[in-house]
Amino acid sequence: MAPKLVISVAFLISVSLAVQFGADAAGIAIYWGQNGNEGTLEETCATGNYEFVNLAFLPTFGNGQTPMINLAGHCDPYTNGCTGLSSDIKSCQAKGVKVILSIGGGAGSYYLTSKEDARQVATYLWNNFLGGSSSSRPLGDAVLDGIDFDIEGGTNLHWDDLARYLSAYSKQGKKVYLTAAPQCPFPDAWVGGALKTGLFDNVWVQFYNNPPCQYSSGDLSNLENAWKQWISDIPATKIFLGLPAAPAAAGSGFIPVADLTSKVLPAIKGSPKYGGVMLWSKYYDDQTKYSSSIKSSV
Repeated sequence: MAPKLVISVAFLISVSLAVQFGADAAGIAIYWGQNGNEGTLEETCATGNYEFVNLAFLPTFGNGQTPMINLAGHCDPYTNGCTGLSSDIKSCQAKGVKVILSIGGGAGSYYLTSKEDARQVATYLWNNFLGGSSSSRPLGDAVLDGIDFDIEGGTNLHWDDLARYLSAYSKQGKKVYLTAAPQCPFPDAWVGGALKTGLFDNVWVQFYNNPPCQYSSGDLSNLENAWKQWISDIPATKIFLGLPAAPAAAGSGFIPVADLTSKVLPAIKGSPKYGGVMLWSKYYDDQTKYSSSIKSSV
């Protein structure tokens, strides 16, 4: 009778592994916040298309500046007009969507001048957006799931310090997810050093606006070579393929749905670190329905 018991245990182990990996299935991350005509945050999460929503952006911080969010036409942070997003954030989280604050962006005033500066920024983010407390939380009392490093300017200094300080807050209860959106040329000029800390959960690499490492009309080689370098050299939990959701969303790098599903994804999905696809942005995704078209293939 003993062999049957062994089979049963092996079966149970395989089932439990399947459940674990199923819960960690690939998904789509989206950036929301830079166009007032892209629907509400609650509507974004209600589509069921996204596992992660990055709130774009907190473009002003560091060097003693008063941090300030900019969510374009959605709300006015200068009049506390963004606190109403708290209920939207909670609605998203109730659906299992992780809501993350993206700091930086393509246009902003941000850089860290010292390790102490990084510590102060981390403290501010913890108290105003994460699990800490402050009388002036810009998005109300909702507790965001983490911080996204979309660093595209300033300097490349002390982002590793900021990651360490933020990661340490995970010890105070709810995990603080750390994500980043580097450019596909390796290593990234801004956060390449920070990514080496191994503290980042998801890295959505921007495979656009960078012709040397992006897909172009049938030619996979540049993208595939860059992808292999990212998955082998960066100690992150998951690497995502970052793409524009429409041709107009970026200067270059848009991949037609048919090419993505039949050529690109089959070439990269075999990697254990493959996490899914990141799209810029919700506004453009609304125009093309890109996420709906690729969801079953991701």
